[in-house]
Amino acid sequence: MYSRLAILALALFAAACEREGSASNDTAAEAGMPAKGVDRSHKGKPAPDVTFADPDGGEISLADFRGTPVLVNLWATWCAPCVKELPTLNALAEAHENDGSIGVIAISQDMAPQGSVEAFLGKLKADSLGAYHDPKMALSGALDAQVLPTTILFDAQGKEVWRYVGDLDWTGKEAARLLADRPSGAPQG
Repeated sequence: MYSRLAILALALFAAACEREGSASNDTAAEAGMPAKGVDRSHKGKPAPDVTFADPDGGEISLADFRGTPVLVNLWATWCAPCVKELPTLNALAEAHENDGSIGVIAISQDMAPQGSVEAFLGKLKADSLGAYHDPKMALSGALDAQVLPTTILFDAQGKEVWRYVGDLDWTGKEAARLLADRPSGAPQG
């Protein structure tokens, strides 16, 4: 059984997701919601030490990705902007699959069973992302992610570089500029 806090968090995510597609940044700010775009206010913060399910159903944490910069996307099947950007995240993951310059993981915030997340990604042909799953929203809570989708770049040491609130074409020019903004010493791809 999910706690009232998890249900409240889900309701806030749903409201934020719906609002994002129709509200201006000014309206979002007035409502206390983060504006769409880059947020560097968390720069340097370490990745939280919480676990979520890996594609095989085992437990994993962001610490398991240290040594390589990782782009973490928080999404849900019911969030239209999330679903819109998943194919571009998948293309980014495929482009960097073998070069080791950046890892791309999309972590579902759905309360549904992991198998349904895997099936959803399969329908979208987004198989390179893997069915990472956080049904209790522990990671999004620890990261204080208030809007879905939120995508966060962590450097190879597990420190936040920036986060992008809202959907983005991860194969486009804006994403390329953002991804080029990695700390020195991190491989560029």
